Amino acid sequence: MNLKLGYILMLFFNVNMLQASSVQLDSIKTYLVNSSIKVKGNIHRINKFPSKFVTPRNVDIWTPKEFDKSKTYSVLYMHDGQMLFDSNKTWNGQEWGVDEKMTYLLNDSSIKETIVIGIWSVYSERNANYFPQKVFNLLNKQNKNELRSMARHKNQETFVNSDDYLKFIVKELKPFIDSSYPTKTNPENTFIMGSSRGGLISLYAFCEYPEIFGAAACLSTHWIGTYTNNEKNQIPYKILDYMMQNLPSPKNHKIYFDYGTETLDALYLPYQNLVSTTLEFKSYGVESMMNLKYEGHEHTEIFWNKRLELPLTFLLKKNNE
Repeated sequence: MNLKLGYILMLFFNVNMLQASSVQLDSIKTYLVNSSIKVKGNIHRINKFPSKFVTPRNVDIWTPKEFDKSKTYSVLYMHDGQMLFDSNKTWNGQEWGVDEKMTYLLNDSSIKETIVIGIWSVYSERNANYFPQKVFNLLNKQNKNELRSMARHKNQETFVNSDDYLKFIVKELKPFIDSSYPTKTNPENTFIMGSSRGGLISLYAFCEYPEIFGAAACLSTHWIGTYTNNEKNQIPYKILDYMMQNLPSPKNHKIYFDYGTETLDALYLPYQNLVSTTLEFKSYGVESMMNLKYEGHEHTEIFWNKRLELPLTFLLKKNNE
C-alpha cells in the first residue's frame, strides 16, 4: 500500500477515538494538500472540522518531511491557519512561512520534533472567537458596544464566544490530533501561538488551560481590542488585570510577546511596557518570558515571518522536556 494512502486511512480509522468529545464525526475527510507552491514537509487538511461548540472550519496538520510514526512529536497549535503556509491562497498574498521556518530549525537541531496544527479562522466570527470572554465580561457598556459594532452578526449574546472556541480546541481538536498522530500530550509539549487577535486568544488559552498548554507565543498582541485608541478605552487595562489574576506559575510555564513600532503595532507600545511589569510581578524571569520590541516592524505576516524563528525556538527548544 502507498505510505501516504495508508497514513490517510489510519486517520479515518481513528475517528471513533473522538467519541469522548461528543462530536459526531461520521465522515471526516483528511487529505494531503496539493499546494501550488513547494511546501516544505507535508500538509494534511480536514475540511470543516465538525464541532458542537463553534462553526466548523478547516484545519491544516503540518508534519516534517521526515515524519516518522515510530517517534512521538510535540504539538504547536496556531490560529489563522490559512495564513501560515501558502501565500497564493491568502487574502493579502502574504504568509507566515511556518513550514520553511520549522524545517530550517529542525534541520539545524534547534528545536524538538514538532507538528503544527493550523486552525483556520472564520472571517465573520474572528473577533468573537478570539476576544477573551472573561475580559469582555469585565468591560463597561461603552467598550462592549464598541466591540459589538465591529461584529458581523447582531446576536449580542453570542458576540464573544472564545470560551467555546477554546473548548473546540481542547475537547474536540486536540483529542483527534492525539489519537491520530504520535504526539506527546503533556503541557510541556503542547503549545499555542497567534498574532494580533490571535495573540489575545493564545494568551487566554494559556491562562484558562494551563494544564493543557505549557507555553504560548503572542505576536503583535491586539491589546486595544478595536482599531482606535483613546483615554476611554479600558480594554487593554482589563486584559492586563485578567493577566495579573490568571497567569499560571512560571515554574512550569513560559510565554513570549513581541511587537513592532509601525502601523497598528504603534498603538500597542504603552501596554507592552505594562506587560513586562505584570510578568515580572508574577515572578516570570529570563527563562520563562520574552517581550521584545522590533523597530520598524509593521502589523503584517511579512514581519511576523521575519521574527518567527525566535518564538519558535523559545517555545520548542529541546531542553524544556
